[in-house]
Amino acid sequence: MDNSSGVGVLDKAALVLSALESGPATLAGLVAATGLARPTAHRLAVALEHHRMVARDMQGRFILGPRLSELAAAAGEDRLLATAGPVLTHLRDVTGESAQLYRRQGDMRICVAAAERLSGLRDTVPVGSTLTMKAGSSAQILMAWEEPERLHRGLQGARFTATALSGVRRRGWAQSIGEREPGVASVSAPVRGPSNRVVAAVSVSGPIERLTRHPGRMHAQAVIDAAARLSEALRRNG
Repeated sequence: MDNSSGVGVLDKAALVLSALESGPATLAGLVAATGLARPTAHRLAVALEHHRMVARDMQGRFILGPRLSELAAAAGEDRLLATAGPVLTHLRDVTGESAQLYRRQGDMRICVAAAERLSGLRDTVPVGSTLTMKAGSSAQILMAWEEPERLHRGLQGARFTATALSGVRRRGWAQSIGEREPGVASVSAPVRGPSNRVVAAVSVSGPIERLTRHPGRMHAQAVIDAAARLSEALRRNG
């Protein structure tokens, strides 16, 4: 099969990246795997390194670079957002409450999609809002499955404890009652990517008068179902 696109330099760069897919390679290894001339292989690998698509390991061998995982994450986010609209709308319709999707960005979380209540008191978090990782049920979800060191750091100054997050991992959902904002309750569940890593949190939120002081009893199952639908969409397209 002819893999030529007609753009020679791109075809050769693709050969280099494909060769590195199976693991680290020396320059001699790249030459052997790609069939490229040594100067060409070196020039392309160094150029790709400049664009962070290739990097070096501790032994100086060429490896796939961090830019590729950034692009993969962005592609995953696009798939997540493409699926989120109908899933959040269904979740809102089932629960009668505003529904949101959050992703972690550094020490904050961002609302990347939302479906707000059609009538009455609205408790919507606008898309693009940046909220704390120290309080709220979605913050608990985005924190609960982190590596121990990041988890320990994230708990400093948080409104929830390590014990609470242990309960979240056991149950598979989180709730908060006036944790981030007085009078507001919420329930959240994790969305997992193809590698099973938690990539987002699905939430419903509303006033405590409606959600009660035990919002999970009312809405945990609906939120878990919505998170499962999003996770399945990411796995299917992963």
